[in-house]
Amino acid sequence: MNTQVSKGTATANRLLKALSVALILTACADEGEVVPVRPGSENSATEQSNELSNARSFGRQVGPHYNLNVFLQSGEKWSFGFLRFRQYENETQLIHLDTWVHDLEPNTNYLLQRAVDTMLDGNCTGTAWLTLGKGLEAQAITTDNHGNGRAELFRSVATIPVGTTFDIHFQIIKESTLEVVLASDCYEYTVR
Repeated sequence: MNTQVSKGTATANRLLKALSVALILTACADEGEVVPVRPGSENSATEQSNELSNARSFGRQVGPHYNLNVFLQSGEKWSFGFLRFRQYENETQLIHLDTWVHDLEPNTNYLLQRAVDTMLDGNCTGTAWLTLGKGLEAQAITTDNHGNGRAELFRSVATIPVGTTFDIHFQIIKESTLEVVLASDCYEYTVR
C-alpha cells in the first residue's frame, strides 16, 4: 500500500508542477500575444465573439498572429514542453523560440522541429520538418538530472515576405533516435 501512495503522490506532484509552469508562463505573457482562433471553426458567431472578448480581457491582441504560446504534449507520459514564439516589432523577420521541456529523459539531447502549411485551414498536414536552433545551426535542448531543459533559439525568416501567414506545428524529438516525444497542436502565424 505504501508504494501505491508514493506513486499517487508522485503523479499528483507532476500534475501540479505541469499546471503551475503553464500558469506561470501564461501569466508572464507579453502584451500583443495571440490566442489562436482556428479558421473554419464550427463555433457559432456568438461563440467566436465570446472567444475574442475573452482574449481581449486577458490583454491579448486578436489579429495577426505574430506571437504564440505553444504547448507540446506527450501522448503517453506526464512530459510536456512550452515554446514562447516571439517576433518583436524592432526585429522584423526574426523569430525568438524560447523552449522549455519537462519530465523527459534525464541528461539527454532533444531537438525542436517545425513544419508549416500555406493552406490556412487550422489543419497542419505539413511533414517537411525543419530542425530549429541558433539561426541556421541546429541547437540541442539538453535535459538536466530531472529531465528538464531550456534553450533560447531563434530563426530568421528574412526570405519570406512580411505579412505572409502560415499554419505551423512543432515537435520535440530525441536527438539520438529521432523519436518524437512531444508534439503541438496547429497554430497560425504571420511573419512580421
